[in-house]
Amino acid sequence: MKEFRLTEHEVMSLSSRMPTPFMVASTDKIEENYRFMRHHLPHAGIYYAIKANPTPAILKRLIGLGAHFDVASAGEMALLHGMGVDGSRMIYANTVKNISGLKMAAKIGLNRFTFDEETEIDKMAAYVPGADVLLRISVHNSKAKVDLNTKFGAPPSMACELLMKARDKGLNPIGICFHVGSQSFSTAAYEEALLLCHGIFDEAKRMGLNLTDLDIGGGFPVPSLDCPHVDPAPMMDAIDRQIVRLFPNTAVWTEPGRFICGTAVNLVASVIGTRSYGDEPWYIIDESIYGSFSGIMYDHWAYPFTVFGHGEVCPSTFAGPTCDGIDVLYRSFQSPRLSIGDKVLATNIGAYSTVSATRFNGFEIAPTVIWEEQPECLSRKDTEKSSDERISAEAI
Repeated sequence: MKEFRLTEHEVMSLSSRMPTPFMVASTDKIEENYRFMRHHLPHAGIYYAIKANPTPAILKRLIGLGAHFDVASAGEMALLHGMGVDGSRMIYANTVKNISGLKMAAKIGLNRFTFDEETEIDKMAAYVPGADVLLRISVHNSKAKVDLNTKFGAPPSMACELLMKARDKGLNPIGICFHVGSQSFSTAAYEEALLLCHGIFDEAKRMGLNLTDLDIGGGFPVPSLDCPHVDPAPMMDAIDRQIVRLFPNTAVWTEPGRFICGTAVNLVASVIGTRSYGDEPWYIIDESIYGSFSGIMYDHWAYPFTVFGHGEVCPSTFAGPTCDGIDVLYRSFQSPRLSIGDKVLATNIGAYSTVSATRFNGFEIAPTVIWEEQPECLSRKDTEKSSDERISAEAI
């Protein structure tokens, strides 16, 4: 899977004009990832989970592509609505809703909700009467990097009972949703979940419920430091075949977050301090586990990491600038000797990074610049164009 990655020259050029740390996001890569999903999952619509990365330029590109959006709060709804997105293009996919979220949904015309507990039914019936609702069921997937089925999802055996209760309270039960877990490499997990949902659809029909929608969640993998080679195409192709086989007349949706934005962002940072413990050098950089590297702690993530230096490499430790001893980013990372001012690059850092960053110790959250607005981007495109023209000429 191709990823957006700055070259050493581009890192140096950008950092000569702006102080580190900063994020660089490619909206062209966002579109490429979106179109990749549309190609390999043609029978499933896309609700982008904006919790992964709500950078306005990313949202603007997806809005222009016709994407729908997965929101979890009044704040996320207001952000999209302020950008001209109608509530009909959103799903309130937080299964536990607060009153402010329900009121905002009613205000902007958002009429699609998920739930997984009986207590949610009365809340929705009171604030969004007649709303379309999907029941989220729990599914098993031991191969997911982040398990989302311990906290979320009703037992499949209770699905029809809960859908009937929603109908009895004046809501419109339209379908089922599930999420196999984040960074899932198991096609079987999706296929098993689809079979499970097919059985629920059949049972619901026998009980007089006409389910029309299926939401298969997200979880599609992207490359990481500990798993650099990922090819999601065969997985998506297999899932799409199952959708066609099992749900030919059903509106199917997916809710990707990481897959859309994960590979579209780089972080540029600088070495601001050096020290040695025994034979291993330590490098302190100007971004931390409390900042853009927050996904190391909160998302169980290891971002691909590149250092720009020369000479013999040795195991090295990289740490953040905060006054907390846990602020260590990489241990025993093979690195050449570095000096203060040298630059480092983290790639595939577009999902669940700055969104969970804090200002601990007074450090500001790294700003995001858009790659397509930088002169280096235009230079790269000119180079690529010249290269393509040269290849074409050689072929002739």
